[in-house]
Order: sequence, then structure tokens, then C-alpha cells
Amino acid sequence: MQKSLSRRMFLHGSTAALSAATMSGLASSAAAKEIARPAPLYGPPPGVAKLNANENPYGPSPKALKAMMEASQKGAYYVYDSVARLKSMIAERHGLTPDHITLGSGSSAGLAAAAIAAAQKGSILGPDLFWDTTSRVVEIQEIGEIKRLPKLESLAIDLDAMYAAIDGSISMVQVTNPNNPTGMLIDPIAMRNFCIKASKKCTVLADEAYNELTDNSDANTVVPLIKQGHDIIVARTFSKIYGLAGMRVGYLIAQPEKIKEMERYGLGWYGLNQAGLAAAIACYEDQQFMDYCRIKVKEARDMVSAAVKENGLTALPSVTNFMFVNLGDLNAETFRAEMEKENVFIRGIYRDYTNWSRVSMGKIEDVQKYTSALPKVLHRMT
Repeated sequence: MQKSLSRRMFLHGSTAALSAATMSGLASSAAAKEIARPAPLYGPPPGVAKLNANENPYGPSPKALKAMMEASQKGAYYVYDSVARLKSMIAERHGLTPDHITLGSGSSAGLAAAAIAAAQKGSILGPDLFWDTTSRVVEIQEIGEIKRLPKLESLAIDLDAMYAAIDGSISMVQVTNPNNPTGMLIDPIAMRNFCIKASKKCTVLADEAYNELTDNSDANTVVPLIKQGHDIIVARTFSKIYGLAGMRVGYLIAQPEKIKEMERYGLGWYGLNQAGLAAAIACYEDQQFMDYCRIKVKEARDMVSAAVKENGLTALPSVTNFMFVNLGDLNAETFRAEMEKENVFIRGIYRDYTNWSRVSMGKIEDVQKYTSALPKVLHRMT
């Protein structure tokens, strides 16, 4: 009897539903499109080589993935203890205190706060070409300006010229090392000496987002100068070698009074999430994963270097997960658009460097798509 009743109810419901669908036009083309909408994509579409954002597609690491899964089950709670734990880990590694550390949404949040804090006292000095997205917030908000060094043919950062340009109007000098988009690394001794001298005149901000991708990250950092008491800010992120760009965790290291000053201009750790923090804690000391990523990045760089040379182009020497390619007389934005037709996404023009094109090192199969498309696109453009 229960089966019979259930069947009658089902048939009645089906008839009513069919009638309602007919009356309301549920089968319209608009509704059909709504039903057929694909599921959200977390990353590039299938078949696309996404080589335009310096991401590490080999991450998150297995340890980070496990930690994120566990932390997500506690997503109802605000972050407190995990913030303290990560700050303590970073501080312990560098022989500092947690008061020397501030966390944020990637390194971008901290870099923007540093720029705004500096703008209260003077201008920001940087090379002509560096990753200036966060610093430009002071110009966008019309609260400060960025002074830039003249161009160099080599696209290297001239530390001597930068030191000479520090006058009473400069409150902070910013150096991205390794530099983005060039990928070049400053000699560590020269960088250390510059920071010591320059920090006596103003604050020095060293953006070390790509430090862990270098062969000897400890030799290429200026964090030890902070322990010695110098007025230096070092920015780091979990977005690059750790493969956590979408999880948004980064940090600044500086003197405690400088940390307090910068924290006045941002949300700080309050903008972080449990899963991202758990991932960062789990992979911070995962040397095995980082070594693997460096190997894969170098393999990809060698592929791009060979392809660039075979096609009559040149590129700057890179120690990072991207390369800056000289296209000669060709336009980098046109080149970007033509590569996109081949399902290869790269960056276009930076500032007025119209013939320079940046390509990131993705998975090997994606880098292969770039190297295969390169001669075809160059042929079309010439």
C-alpha cells in the first residue's frame, strides 16, 4: 500500500511539475543555457597554458593539501592561534621575535601598507622597472609619488645610482630582488652593502618574493641585517615557490616599531583564512617540495632559453620562475595576443618596454606549448 501511495504521489507530482513547466516556459532557451552552464573553474581552462602570473602549478604541496583539508573543517572560527604559530616559525628561523613579523594577504597587502606608510613622510624611490603594483597605490590615491631611476640598456638595477639619488625627499627606497619582470638577481654582497648604507638615509624595502627560487636563498637575503638593527623591510610570500598564490598568505619582516607603523594602514592578519594559514604552516619548512620545484623550474627555463635562441631572440638571465624575452622589433602586446590564439597566456607590455615579453615557467607540458607556438607566432608577425 505504501509503494502504491508513493507511486501515485510521484505520478501526481510529475504531472503537476510538467504542467507548471509548460505554463512557465521553463524550457526556454535562457533556462536551457542556465542549466548547461559549466561548473566553476579554479585555475586555467582545459588546454590552456597559463604562463602569465608567475604561479607554481606544482603546489600546493601534499603536506599543505592535507593541512588545508583539516583546517577547512574549522572554517567557522576566526584565525588566532594559527597566526601566532606561523609568526613564531618565521621569527625562530631568522633569530627574531614575532614582533618583527606581520602577516597579510599575500605580500601585496604588506607592500601596499609599507608604501602608504612611506608616503606620509616622502617619496618612494625605485628602479625604472620593478614590480610596482603595490607602490603605485600612493599615486592612485594621490598621497605620494614614485621616483624612478633612468633606464639602463642592461635592465639591471644600478645600486650606486640609486644610493646617489636618495635625498631628503625620499622616505623609502624599494628594490625587488630577484627583480620582476627581469628575473635578474643582484650580487648579494653588493645588495648587503647598499642596504646598510641606504638604510642610514631612509627605509629600505627589499621585495624578496622570489628569493626561495634562487640556488642559495640564505645567501641572497638581507633579513640578517634586520637582526642587526638596520631600518630594512623584507617582503616574502607563499604565492611563489610554495604554490599558494590562491590561498593569499605573505609576510613582512622589519623592526617592531616599523611593523606597528605599517599595520596602521591595513587589515593585517585579520584578512587571512584558516586554510591558507594551515597550508603555510605545513609547507614552510618543506625543503623536499621546494627542491623539487626548483628542479622543475630550471628544466622549464632551459627549454625556454633553447627555444628563444633557436628562434633568433634573446632573454635576460633569470634565476626565477619567469623569463624576460627580447622580441627585437616586435610589439609585446601583439605577441601576447597572438600567443593567446595558440592557447598560451603570457604577459604583454610593461610600462614602455614595448619589445619585452615575460613568460612564466609552468608545468613542462605547458612550457612545451609555448616553445611549440613560438616559431608559428613569430612567423605570423614577421
